[in-house]
Amino acid sequence: MADFTETKAQIIDLVNRQIVPGASFGFISSSQTKKYTYGNKAWFPEILPLKGDELHDLASLTKVMGTVPLILKMLDEKLINLHDPIKKYLPEFTDSRIELFHLITHTSGIHGFIPDRDEMNGEELLQAMLKLPVTDTFNKKVVYTDTGLIFLGLVIEKFYKMPVQDAIMKYIIEPEGLKETTFEPDKKLCVPTYKVAGKMLQGVVNDPKAQQLGKHCGSAGMFSTLNDVLKFAQDMLLPDKKFLYHNYTELNPGRSLGWDVKPDGSGHVLFHTGYTGHFIALDYAHQNAMVVLTNRVHPRQVNQLFLERRETILNSFLKESK
Repeated sequence: MADFTETKAQIIDLVNRQIVPGASFGFISSSQTKKYTYGNKAWFPEILPLKGDELHDLASLTKVMGTVPLILKMLDEKLINLHDPIKKYLPEFTDSRIELFHLITHTSGIHGFIPDRDEMNGEELLQAMLKLPVTDTFNKKVVYTDTGLIFLGLVIEKFYKMPVQDAIMKYIIEPEGLKETTFEPDKKLCVPTYKVAGKMLQGVVNDPKAQQLGKHCGSAGMFSTLNDVLKFAQDMLLPDKKFLYHNYTELNPGRSLGWDVKPDGSGHVLFHTGYTGHFIALDYAHQNAMVVLTNRVHPRQVNQLFLERRETILNSFLKESK
């Protein structure tokens, strides 16, 4: 059984060096889960200690904990096909080459930049996204964007006749028994992120597109605790998830269905991050997992040191997981 001593030390060092205020993190090995809480949840306006049961703004972990599992459920039930063109469900999008497959593997080549995006309301933003051009990276390169998962959220809405976030709660989160996961958090239970207009965001999603789209956003908006994210990680090590540990593209670096894939000597390790300072690593071959929830955008968003150290921590996990 791996004990992840070095990886744990590196995560704690993030806090000791004040790269992040605090970290709630855990490791799963041989079906045993070890959890740790270290540091603070806030530095401003006052120092507040981290208890370990707080709700974190998961940012893009929403994709792999909510939208991707619901798309996989729809595929399993034959409601959709991975190679269906997007325009079958979203006729406003006119490029017939782009399939659901390209959205979920981030290989669509859809150009993500929208001028004046932040001035738009939700409906205006969706209409602008549906008119985005396809670049020459289509099917040639993995380019991570929110656009594909927002479009997949719209496909979900076509079938379930409800906002994507409501569908995720009803068909994924509640059946999985993730009782501390929500899109409508109690602000008092949330870790504050960063300052906007003189006030710390707390219990309000940090992602601008998620703010604009509200319940119609499939790329961000979920809040959860370390306990629930570890429960999710445990579920991802079950035999029925083995099919995901695979590079579904013919590219290098490639991509699984929704997940980043890290080549390992005995298979692939799944990896995903959340902008606000979180990451999950899943090693099916050795039945190990790591969940790290930090608050790297507090009190300011620019934090390049964290991004560099995140890669070091992942490499340490991969080494100790063998």
